[in-house]
Amino acid sequence: MSTKLFELLLQASIYTVTISVVSILIGFAIAILLSGMLLSRRSLFVRPAQIFISFFRGVPLLVQLLLIYNLLPVIGVNVPSIVAAIIGLSLCTAAYQAENLRGGFASVPLGLVESAEMVGLTPRQIFRRIKVPIALRLTFPALVNEAILILKASSLVSVVGIVELTRMAQDLAGSTFLPLQLFASAGLIYLVINWLVAFAGSLIENRLPGAPR
Repeated sequence: MSTKLFELLLQASIYTVTISVVSILIGFAIAILLSGMLLSRRSLFVRPAQIFISFFRGVPLLVQLLLIYNLLPVIGVNVPSIVAAIIGLSLCTAAYQAENLRGGFASVPLGLVESAEMVGLTPRQIFRRIKVPIALRLTFPALVNEAILILKASSLVSVVGIVELTRMAQDLAGSTFLPLQLFASAGLIYLVINWLVAFAGSLIENRLPGAPR
């Protein structure tokens, strides 16, 4: 396989990384809101969050992408394919990240919170100084794992017309008749990207408050 073909795969991988990173960040912001709703004692907040999470965890991502891509024009929202892809990935990962965060916040020791209240910390200070660091520490490995899953799942966005890494490998394989070399190269690129994410996640995890030294 020529160097030119490998360069085309690398260029396509930029789309893969960009779409994945943006989706993960947007999904994390939505997940924070959802986890707060889940931990609320009001059914007005809990029920919609449960329905959202049940839908996006229960419906295959491929179906979600196709639904969003075809639904937006129907309701009068015309956006580029890449935006539809990011919306689909963001909503999907938000559902999984919300459950991870909910578990983290629910695992914060009640006695620790009560002690903070006794020394005069405000609810905002307790949330920022106690709940967030503990919950983030507990859920960080799961969040990194979710990021890797989304990077791999981004290969599905080709169904809405995005020429990312997998789609580029398919197109090149069809024109060059070198499927084995191209898909092996694409797999290698995915492996390197995900290894870098896991490595970076490990470094960050070791620097979080409460990490063993």
